[in-house]
Parts: sequence; C-alpha cells; structure tokens
Amino acid sequence: MEQYGNLVFSVCLRLTGDYFTAEDIAQETFIAAYNSLDSFDGGAEKAWLCRIATNKCIDYKREAARRLIPTADDEIPETATASDNEPLDKAVCTDLMFRLRNVCENMPEPYREAAVGYFVEGKTAKEISIQSGTELKTVQTRIYRAREMLKKIIRKEDLLE
Repeated sequence: MEQYGNLVFSVCLRLTGDYFTAEDIAQETFIAAYNSLDSFDGGAEKAWLCRIATNKCIDYKREAARRLIPTADDEIPETATASDNEPLDKAVCTDLMFRLRNVCENMPEPYREAAVGYFVEGKTAKEISIQSGTELKTVQTRIYRAREMLKKIIRKEDLLE
C-alpha cells in the first residue's frame, strides 16, 4: 500500500472524477488485493493493482447508473440528479488538484520536488529517488516532512473545506 497507494488513488480519481469516491475505491482495491493474494502469481503487481482499481471504478459507475434508471413505480424527479452534479464534481476535483499542486510547488526545496512528484504526479519514492539521483531514504524523509507541511497548510487554509 505504501508503494502503490498514490498510483491506485490517481487511477481511481481519474476514472471517477470524485476525490472522496476515489479514496473509498482505492481502499476497496487494496482490500480486494489482500483477499486475492493467494491467487496472485507474484509478477506485475503494479498492473495487477491498477486493473483491480479500474474494475472497482467500472463497478462503481455501473452501480451508480443502475440507481439512476427509473423503475415503473418511480416518477421522474424534478430535482437535480447525480449526472447534473457531475460537472460540478469534476470542477471541484480539478480545483482541488490545482490548489494542491500550487501548495506543493511553493514548498521550499528540497521538499518541493518530492511533494510534487509524490502527491501530484503519483510517483513512488523509488521513482523520485532514481529521477533525482537522491538516496531512497532521503526521498522518503522528504515525502514524510512534506506531508506534515501539507497537513498544516490544509488546516490553516481550509484547502479541503
């Protein structure tokens, strides 16, 4: 989960367009992966987890679509439906990611590179380490400290409202 958590969350966020739904589906992905570990052959774990996440998102979308199909007993609602709110959800998610990127890019070096790579671009600590030529443990420490800075900034600015 530490290694692929951001990647799985990014996949879920892109497919659902909703931050909180993506969090839930990412958790469900790791639970499903844990429950199927005995059937996993041990190769391509990144692709395996992404496939599970994608399938979970597809299932979520199908289930949401089924809830929107009116039955014979239902009247057509006059209020907004979930599909009417979808552009708003996407706009909020896009705004949130923009603000997150902005906060990460304004962090002092050496935390900026680690924060943008890890929280915005979804790279692993190992990928950031290889890309920057920095020791893995150093990158992990920078990510940890950047996370703590983000928590303080989010609380201070109510970034997540």
